[in-house]
Amino acid sequence: MIDTPFVHEIRVTWGDCDPAKIAYTARIPWFALDAINAWWEHHTDGNGWFQMNIDRNLGTPFVHMSLDFRSPITPRHRLMCEVWPVRIGETSIEFRVDGRQDGVLCFEGRFVSVFMTADAFKRQSPPDDIRSIVEPLLR
Repeated sequence: MIDTPFVHEIRVTWGDCDPAKIAYTARIPWFALDAINAWWEHHTDGNGWFQMNIDRNLGTPFVHMSLDFRSPITPRHRLMCEVWPVRIGETSIEFRVDGRQDGVLCFEGRFVSVFMTADAFKRQSPPDDIRSIVEPLLR
């Protein structure tokens, strides 16, 4: 198991904000999904969702997302998104994403996707190389 957590940095900008001067609610899942894609790229030699889908015919559509909001997100500080896998099943994978700004927890999220043969849109088991990357990182 790797002791160093994977953290993806997001630059929150004025354009990400609503009239209340905090991040627009719809941007927060986008921040989390960007962080999960960065996790895939980091752990698979640059192969994020686009490459998995196009080059490997491996889709990973989401079947569940949940977010708990803890503190507002603003452009004042970078949003540091810690990402880790919590479960890999027969056809699915679950990630956790915690977003912090200036050390303050802003959101916690759970994201579950299924492995699919992309062109057939049919569930499949995670490929062995993917399973071998994910399993040691489960927590």
